[in-house]
Amino acid sequence: MSPAPNQTRLRPDLMEIAALIEPGTRVLDLGCGEGELMAHLERTRGVAARGIEIKPERVVDCVARGLAVCQGNLDDGLQDYEDNSFDYVVLSLTLHLVSRPGLVVQEMLRIGRRGIVSIPNFGYWRIRLGLLTRGRVPRAGCFKEPWYTTPRGHVMTLNDFRGFCAENGIRVEQQRFVASGGPLSQALAKALPNTFAQLGIYVVSRNQAPNRPEPHPSPKRA
Repeated sequence: MSPAPNQTRLRPDLMEIAALIEPGTRVLDLGCGEGELMAHLERTRGVAARGIEIKPERVVDCVARGLAVCQGNLDDGLQDYEDNSFDYVVLSLTLHLVSRPGLVVQEMLRIGRRGIVSIPNFGYWRIRLGLLTRGRVPRAGCFKEPWYTTPRGHVMTLNDFRGFCAENGIRVEQQRFVASGGPLSQALAKALPNTFAQLGIYVVSRNQAPNRPEPHPSPKRA
């Protein structure tokens, strides 16, 4: 069945993200764009969705669609939101664009029970091959724009993100990988994601401090 005229077909990574979100939860979408994910979640999962978007024209479009979106810059922080305000905080293909990605992820996990982060994989094999053979970053797969028209600030691989999580006490609860092509491409992406996946999607949460037994009081001396 084709989508209704006022419905936009989601990107494959957004479909994967939507499948990770439990129905009836509270969701904040950071860098929500035109609100495609929010609208889909409200329609199909019954969530209470809110969004933050930096471009005012996109905020206007979202509000016109009945979505709860405000304008904001993620580099300014998320101090307007209290701890544990949301069940999920989503950051889709935006982490590499912010000035302080570490702070943004920590803020996500402060205001959300879980974070869902999707990132482009600059370790993708076609990028490696293009650098090796031509000495230039290729426009392949999801990287269709030339470097000088995209505001990419941080180059990272999937292994880099996993390393960041390990170093900062962040637990990776689930991970999914997106690759264009047929079953073989999908199988390779699952087996060797840092080489064959174009995108990585991670469900992350704060590591809980281990429960330590209370020390026994020292016996009193007479």
